[in-house]
Amino acid sequence: MTDTTTDARRSPLHELHERLGASFTDFGGWLMPVRYTSDLAEHHAVRRAAGIFDISHMAEFRIEGTDAGGFLDRALAGRISSMKVGKAKYSLVLAADGGIVDDVIVYRITDEEFLVISNAGNRDEVAVALGALDARDARIEDITDRMSLIAVQGPAARGILESTAGIEDVEPALADMTYYSWAAGSFQGHSLFVARTGYTGEDGFELMIPTEVAAGLWEAVTDAGADRGLVPAGLAARDTLRLEAGMPLYGHELSRDIVPSQAGLGRVVALDKADFVGKGGLAARDVADAPVLVGLVADGRRAGRAGYAVLAGDDTVGEITSGALSPTLGHPVAMALVHPSASAEGTALTIDVRGTRIPATVTALPFYRRQK
Repeated sequence: MTDTTTDARRSPLHELHERLGASFTDFGGWLMPVRYTSDLAEHHAVRRAAGIFDISHMAEFRIEGTDAGGFLDRALAGRISSMKVGKAKYSLVLAADGGIVDDVIVYRITDEEFLVISNAGNRDEVAVALGALDARDARIEDITDRMSLIAVQGPAARGILESTAGIEDVEPALADMTYYSWAAGSFQGHSLFVARTGYTGEDGFELMIPTEVAAGLWEAVTDAGADRGLVPAGLAARDTLRLEAGMPLYGHELSRDIVPSQAGLGRVVALDKADFVGKGGLAARDVADAPVLVGLVADGRRAGRAGYAVLAGDDTVGEITSGALSPTLGHPVAMALVHPSASAEGTALTIDVRGTRIPATVTALPFYRRQK
């Protein structure tokens, strides 16, 4: 059922989702499918076969010009200019004080062209951050409204896409693509961008296509996956899948109040670059006692949720950022920001679940790794 009172934007695939019986939620300013049938069924389908997701709410920016790589070195926390054509890299947009404005994926298209994909709710903030810098010989173009994104995730994803009618001329071939790379192809004569990336912890692909043919691509992929276990999957399944895989979500594990090292993302920051937005702020910030991100596992069926307190004895040492009863593992898992003194793997803590103390143990992330 669609909430027609919301001011949220509709995906180009909205009518298709309505025909599939989706329930919707406002996410990042967009009205997006939260589920089609069952959260659990959609989650298990991705782990065992494949799921197809509409991720058209994500924002896309094209950066072009002779200084495009240098510009992104200054704009983002990672070293972007050294990327090879055909590859992708996870990176961060930082505020001047080192806080996280957004996490993004950067794709190098040519020597002088890059694609930056950011979170839906941070589109304006990322646009402002990029636009605030001296672009020199680089041009920034927001192409979000012209493109749609569809993700196909799960162990059967490659086979489904290889048999999808209308997808042609993918180079390199899907079988030859490595993780965090991309390929160019076509669908019904339109340019198709295929990335071997995703947000579920499974193998899979993300497809960028002009908006006018997005519904046709969705239907073609769905037809190819009909006898391979493919199901449409919504945000609820996407959230439990990414949680099991230990992947941070902006607004939960990441925010302007958090610096990369607190979230376990210090490796993403190239501190040896001459300069980038946030470098001075990171150097000046004392985070010795700042909370750090950990994984927590518990027994039973009651899961800690975002905002629930984490305790060591009678002392509150942090709070849950994301938590759920893991459909794959069968027990509660959570990510939490806790004081460094309570962050060592194996530390016994408790979660206050509506007044009941639930024992939990600090564990390494991720909770789940796929079999390769």
